[in-house]
Amino acid sequence: MSLYAKERAEYLREALDSMLDQTVPPAEVVVVKDGPLTDELEDVLSEYDAANHGLFSFVSYPENRGLGYALARGIEACSNEVIARMDTDDHALSGRMERQLALMSEQGLDMVGSNVTEFIEAWDKPVATTDLPITHDEIVAYSKRRNPFRHPPMTFRRSKVLAAGSYNADFPYFEDWDLFNRMLASGCRAANVHEALVAMRVSPDFYARRGGRGYLSHARRFKRAQLACGYFSAADYFISFVPQAVVCLMPNALRGLVYTRILRKGGDAE
Repeated sequence: MSLYAKERAEYLREALDSMLDQTVPPAEVVVVKDGPLTDELEDVLSEYDAANHGLFSFVSYPENRGLGYALARGIEACSNEVIARMDTDDHALSGRMERQLALMSEQGLDMVGSNVTEFIEAWDKPVATTDLPITHDEIVAYSKRRNPFRHPPMTFRRSKVLAAGSYNADFPYFEDWDLFNRMLASGCRAANVHEALVAMRVSPDFYARRGGRGYLSHARRFKRAQLACGYFSAADYFISFVPQAVVCLMPNALRGLVYTRILRKGGDAE
């Protein structure tokens, strides 16, 4: 988990509780403090650390470095081979780890994701849900034009992440897709659990932050890098980038509608 100063303490508590309440609970929880935290956040971490002796470990450094850097540091700090990602403001359903670990074992997988629901106020009141590719072949094909995974529910093998080069801080907003494509290109086997195993909190300005010229610049840089390394063909690049450019330059309200009603499934999620 990567934690920074702007996170809310009550969201952090919910995220931690949802992981500690798993039917297959964690053997280790690694929290990366991405720069200085508020006293309230530090108090929450101290409370959970004291209540779960030996379970938590912490990585810290003096300034905020961003998600890619934080997660790379976190991967290095993990002592177990299988690592589950979790955001500090999301809610994992209680069977998440049991389902993902079983699928990983049954199919000999290196990385397992799942669909997610998205919520604003309460995790059991979703505003949208994803519909991601399920099988390895579907994921590989999808990855050449869109991200085949949602980042928060990812579970993967530490050795495979490190062998692929781990997270790269050079692609803000796209550090996850960049890593996933490198893992797939290196021969990692992947699948998504078809059901939603994580409820992902989206702030009211979430869709606004997925647009504008700044975000578009990051998208163009990432996708040009995919083209340059040969993972994207010219057709992949065009089909991936042009529609995203259109969506990025839409008014915020229209962009939100596109995300929730077209790119995701809007409404209640089963």
